[in-house]
Parts: sequence; structure tokens; C-alpha cells
Amino acid sequence: MLSRTASSLYWLGRYVERADFIARLVEATVRLDVLSPTPAGEIAWASALAVIDAQEAFEASGATIGQQSVARFLTLDTSHPGSIMQCLDKARTNARAVRTALTRDAWTGINRAWLLFDSRSSPGGATATLNLAEAVKAETRGFEGAIHRMLRNQTTWFIRLGQAIERADNTARLLDVKYHILLPEGETVGGVVDRDQWTTILQTVSAVTAYRWLYSDGLAPANVIDLLIARPELPRSLAASVEESVELLSLLAKRTGHHGEADRMARGRHARMMKTRSADVILGGLHQYLETFIAENADLHFAIGRQFKFA
Repeated sequence: MLSRTASSLYWLGRYVERADFIARLVEATVRLDVLSPTPAGEIAWASALAVIDAQEAFEASGATIGQQSVARFLTLDTSHPGSIMQCLDKARTNARAVRTALTRDAWTGINRAWLLFDSRSSPGGATATLNLAEAVKAETRGFEGAIHRMLRNQTTWFIRLGQAIERADNTARLLDVKYHILLPEGETVGGVVDRDQWTTILQTVSAVTAYRWLYSDGLAPANVIDLLIARPELPRSLAASVEESVELLSLLAKRTGHHGEADRMARGRHARMMKTRSADVILGGLHQYLETFIAENADLHFAIGRQFKFA
């Protein structure tokens, strides 16, 4: 496989996963805004920007933080790379570059998601924004289903590798922002707003039901942290993403003969993750742990590019 093709497949996976995550983030923030008093709602939208590291880009737009302005920025804005529209546009561009490697269902999922934003100038009110987010999620789920029905070869492995790297970054950033800046000043830990926000975190990664199955002592931040970091049963946990990265790199190495830096880094990270206990992470500093994880994930991303000679 040409390195240019591998790069397009990998980035296709990343951009689709990113679009899906931002749609989930917007949906959860709309719901939290509706449930929360005004100051908490505003902080929730500010935190949504922080999750994708888009605070400076939003400030440069001159808009003030609120549901309409931030929802439009995260869904339709073309001035920064973190909007759903931009992610889907880049995903579609990469998909077109490898169109013959994709099935009709996979291409249709990308194209239909992209068409959701054709001639749209606003996400609308809360209900319309929720409907738009749900439509994006439906199309990205359709794409992911199509990928799992394709031949298990380099094409699907590079797409899934991109998804795994992106998913790890998204979950780490989401958890880090909640733990540090999302609770409004004056609100108590364990209070109504705090519980709503932890529930929103679970909703963003589709883990509400999984949490109830795995933990019987009610909603507790320590358990949410444990679920999102150390439980490989949850597809969007850090542990699951780390494990999947190792598996996919191993499959690619066997098929392509490209063993190298990325394989070593992924295996080393997986070995450390298997020894990780969430209680130790909390005691040692969750923010510091997540910062280190995000940096390592970025290093692995660049190592993958070097190993497979992405253009």
C-alpha cells in the first residue's frame, strides 16, 4: 500500500471519530445547559470549547459564550479545524482519495454526514441542535458499521488505528476538563450540578448503562474515572483504545513488514496501562496523569506517521 493511501485512511478514521465525538459533546452540553442554572450552563459551554482546545479560536471570533454561539462554532464554523463541518469535510476529502478501497456503504456514510451541513447556516435552537447532533452520530455509526463489514485488511486496520488514537485523545481531554474546570464556583463537590456534570461525561462517551452494570454503589467520581481510564470493557476508555492500538499495529506489522518505533511505543504504553490503578492515578494527580497520556498519545501519532512514511 502506498504511504499516501495509508495516510488518507488513517486520517479518515481520525476525522470521522472526531466528528462523532464533537457531536456527542454538543449534545451533552445542550442537555446540561437546559438542566443547569445560567452560570453553570455558560461554564458548560466554555468547558466544551476547552475539551477540543478551541478557546482561543472562539475568542478570536468575537462572539460571547452561550448556547447559540458555541453550538454554531462547534458544528458549522469553518474558521477552525475543530468543528463538525470541518472534520466531515476533511474526512470526505480523504475518503475520496481512497474511494476505490471503500465499500459503497462506507462512502455513503461519509457523504450523507457531509450533506447534513449543505446550505446550513445555523444549528438552530436547542431541539434543532440536538437533532443535528443525533443525525451526525447516526451517520458516523453507519460508517463504523460499514468498516467492520469490510475485508479485514490494511484498509480497515489503518482506519481503525486512526479512530483508536483519536478516541484516546478525546476521552483523556474530556475527563481532564471535567475534573479541573467544569464545576461552577460556589458549587459543592457531590452536589446536584456536580452529579449532572459527571452524568454528562458518561453520556458523551455512551457509558451510562455500562456504568450501572459495572458499579452498584451509585454515581461516584472515582468510579467514573476508573471506568474511563482502566476498564477495557468500555470501548471509549483509555485502556480499550491503548489495547486496540497495539492489536492494530501488530496486524499491520505482520502484513506490511513495517516494525518500528510506533510498535515499541504502543506496547510500552499498553504494559504501563495494564499496571494502572485508578486510585493511584487520583492520589498521584489525575491532571498530571492525563497530561502525560495526551502527550504520549501525540508522540505515538507522530511515530505512526514516521513508521509508515505518511506524506
